Amino acid sequence: MNELVLVLDYGGQYKELIARTVRGMSVYSEIHPGNLPVFEIKRLNPIGIILTGGPNSVYLPDSPKCDPKIFDLGIPILGICYGMQMMCHMLGGEVSTGDIGEYGSVMIKSLNSSALFQGADKPFAALMSHRDAVTRLPEGFCETAYSPSCIAACENATKKLYGVQFHPETKHTAGGREIIQRFLFDVCCAAGDYTLDDYIDTQVEQIRRKVGKNRVLLGLSGGVDSSVCASLLSMAIPEQLTCVFVDHGFMRQNEGDEIESIFSKAKLTFIRVNAEERFLAKLKGVTDPEAKRKIIGEEFIRVFEEESAKLGNIPFLAQGTIYPDIVESGGVQSATIESHNTDESGGVQSATIESHNTGESGGVHGATIKSHHNVGGLPDKLAFTGVVEPLSGLFKDEVRILGKKLGLPPHLVKRQPFPGPGLAIRVMGEVSEEKLELLRAADAILREELDGMRERPDQYFAVLTDTRSVGVKGDDRTYESVIAIRAVTTHDFMTCEYTPIPHKFLSRISSRITSELQSVSRVVYDITSKPPATVEWE
Repeated sequence: MNELVLVLDYGGQYKELIARTVRGMSVYSEIHPGNLPVFEIKRLNPIGIILTGGPNSVYLPDSPKCDPKIFDLGIPILGICYGMQMMCHMLGGEVSTGDIGEYGSVMIKSLNSSALFQGADKPFAALMSHRDAVTRLPEGFCETAYSPSCIAACENATKKLYGVQFHPETKHTAGGREIIQRFLFDVCCAAGDYTLDDYIDTQVEQIRRKVGKNRVLLGLSGGVDSSVCASLLSMAIPEQLTCVFVDHGFMRQNEGDEIESIFSKAKLTFIRVNAEERFLAKLKGVTDPEAKRKIIGEEFIRVFEEESAKLGNIPFLAQGTIYPDIVESGGVQSATIESHNTDESGGVQSATIESHNTGESGGVHGATIKSHHNVGGLPDKLAFTGVVEPLSGLFKDEVRILGKKLGLPPHLVKRQPFPGPGLAIRVMGEVSEEKLELLRAADAILREELDGMRERPDQYFAVLTDTRSVGVKGDDRTYESVIAIRAVTTHDFMTCEYTPIPHKFLSRISSRITSELQSVSRVVYDITSKPPATVEWE
């Protein structure tokens, strides 16, 4: 069994980044509700616990709290931002609202007396995002770093309790990765035994055990996640798998035909369902992005159910759901992990998330960022008796690694993420066939131009905004659509920076879009990073 580090969530925007950073150091991590009971923590038997940031003030009566018994377990704990404040507050310290908050890069000076800051003898820049601050430490704690305005870090080394007010998990904190590394290996004494080496064998065994001799219908989109899922399932149950590609009419230019061309030649049963009219009918008059996602998610399921009935009622539905889909949809609240065990070879902890619905027990205190169509958009009642999601414990970059191990071609493994709802959430406001055709054309121009860049962004696409703008074409006044361009650079797809595309590319893209598409009068470039924005506009 691999060692486990629990990431307890209090609504922090970086919870996924924390968990992925830990995994990147060969230590398995899972995100769980911030109020996870001590008895459950004991059952999971972690070697360490990380308390995330969050938007609340710990001194308010309804603010999220951990089980107070957590601090008596003897398990090393690292509190980050709100996590540090909560720990200090619950143990008798004081947290107050400061006159001046700290946001962005702030210089930190460590006292070099902590295991977390060994060797950090010079001031370093760290990402801060807080107005509340610890003003009095609990008994037994000492200050280990400070900023111009607050206690930046503290600890009770005897009880293995550590706190940092800044965010070491982000690349904006110099040496932040090393701070987490010291916590894992110097404080928690981690062995670093997490790898993806035995994931395939473990999942093949779990899939066979779960479905038995029953058939499985996979919702195949042609993206990285569903393609890897298809490859894994075809290895486990080749004669029992049927892949259904639902072309909802929201694909990019020629993409539906490309997907059919690739997968119809594979060693699996492939079915394409052209369903543009029914999806457009369902979205008629709908402008809210969450409503769009949920409607599309439910309609996907209804198509799958109909295809299943035609094939004699296939009992299992498979999806390429990955861990961030669940977390961003707010579904980690009541997710139960089926297994953390592996064979004695010591590989990946092949956790299978069995539930994505929130329960009465409460849990993660953060808001749903957006409902992914395959998680938050799932209807309550399914005609399937079970759901198979072999990738639901993995992050995006881990899925890509797995795809390489499965022998998938590079163009599939490296394919840019494309949302399940497709262009429906890149058309702002109500979706129509006319708007989709316009966006397809603009997006095709953008991709044609950027595909030729030497160093391409990690993801790039066009958005049809719901804004119109005055322009001039052929000496005539126009009042037409505004296209937004989005291009980002990221290593984990959980945070990103906008890509500074050279102006010669931007100028050519704008010129082509406005010249070739009569109904576009203006092109704008989105230079917002994540956070505060998300990658997608909706």
